[in-house]
Amino acid sequence: MLKGDKRALARLMTYVDNRHEDLMKIMSEVYGHAGCAYRIGITGPPGAGKSTLVDKLIKHFRGQNKKVGVVAIDPSSPFTGGAVLGDRIRMMDHSSDEDVFIRSLGSRGSHGGLSRATRDVVCLMDAFGFDTILIETVGVGQTELDIMAVAHSTVVVLVPEAGDTIQTMKAGLMEIADIFVVNKADREGADRIYGELLTLSDMYSSRWKVPVVKTEAVNSKGIVELLRVLSNHAEFMKGNPDSHEHAQKILEEECLDIFLSEVHSSLASRFKKGGAYNTIHAGLVDRHVNPYRAAGELLGRLQWKK
Repeated sequence: MLKGDKRALARLMTYVDNRHEDLMKIMSEVYGHAGCAYRIGITGPPGAGKSTLVDKLIKHFRGQNKKVGVVAIDPSSPFTGGAVLGDRIRMMDHSSDEDVFIRSLGSRGSHGGLSRATRDVVCLMDAFGFDTILIETVGVGQTELDIMAVAHSTVVVLVPEAGDTIQTMKAGLMEIADIFVVNKADREGADRIYGELLTLSDMYSSRWKVPVVKTEAVNSKGIVELLRVLSNHAEFMKGNPDSHEHAQKILEEECLDIFLSEVHSSLASRFKKGGAYNTIHAGLVDRHVNPYRAAGELLGRLQWKK
């Protein structure tokens, strides 16, 4: 993969998505080769036109001769856990471009809009040598802050019909957004939501005043302005005295996320292999024990060290 083999990259991504037993060792080797790519998060409610916007951004970044990786987080199939929307189909114009790689991932029930595999897949793309990585998430909400821990710049895409949504999010939305985009700006109500977002930016922005950009992604309108604003934010982050502290926080969160993920997998595997689990499981099936009592018994078998 480090020598530029796309098949190897795709295979490692499959290892990541399936949580291969050697994943910790693999990612530990890969991590030191990452850190050069500019990571852009694209989030917003379903139907906001995120995939179309990503498609146009790919085109412009390729026009700058930059290699582009895309991670599209789709809602998961309840049967397979895999992605069901298939953003790669919507971006077929780039399928023959050797310097574009698009990967769809299922959210697998992640409340933050990002699957457990997202960080690792982004890291693989970074190490592979992509200059820009676009990360498109399922949706946006007050709990969906995971994208902040992966992307350098986060773009929140809204549409004219999202006025009521803004009222419920308010300051919470500002925690997510580095840039607001009002897509489908040719629709009625675009000026109103544009004004509301500007007011929100004035009220809650601190060091970086969150800009608002109008776009019509289908017609490629506003894309150049969005690229300019993204470039401005990237430069701002380089000169921001808080950026080092932010980077440290991201590393801490990443370490904790990896640790908790491994603990979860290890404990689940250990308990399911033990005789105690079989006994408790039988009790659950026969309804002799409820899930809370069963979980309490399992917790009681852990030997916590102070």
